[in-house]
Amino acid sequence: MKILFAAVLFSLASLCGLRADETIEQSAVRAADEARIAAMRDGNRDALEEIFSEDLRYAHSSGAIDTKASFVEVLTSGKTKYLGYEHVERNFTFPAPGISLMSGKAKVKVASDKGEMDLVLGYLAVWREEKGKWRFLAWQSCRLPE
Repeated sequence: MKILFAAVLFSLASLCGLRADETIEQSAVRAADEARIAAMRDGNRDALEEIFSEDLRYAHSSGAIDTKASFVEVLTSGKTKYLGYEHVERNFTFPAPGISLMSGKAKVKVASDKGEMDLVLGYLAVWREEKGKWRFLAWQSCRLPE
């Protein structure tokens, strides 16, 4: 009976798009992050406006800091183009209701007026639940050796 119950739970989780080791909250924030990456890669203004919190603070590995308005402009104008984005490690914690910390390591390929760069970044991101949706609130990253 226990085996049958476990199989049913696993099947339900699979149907709902959950990984076996994830909660519903983790799955929701992971999906929001995948949408963020796609919107950044595509320079999709409407998607970026929806995903980014009005209070966004994006601290790049270079030390430059963007707000929602300035980062959306950079991404949609083509001044910076994300060509590739691969999470090597991505972890979620929920230190308070409606707050998720996402930390990890990513390989990122970016094109700008300085040329193309292949970066390995260590990062900490903050997601906040706003009116029932997970919104991207903050990002801080640093370059790591390859």
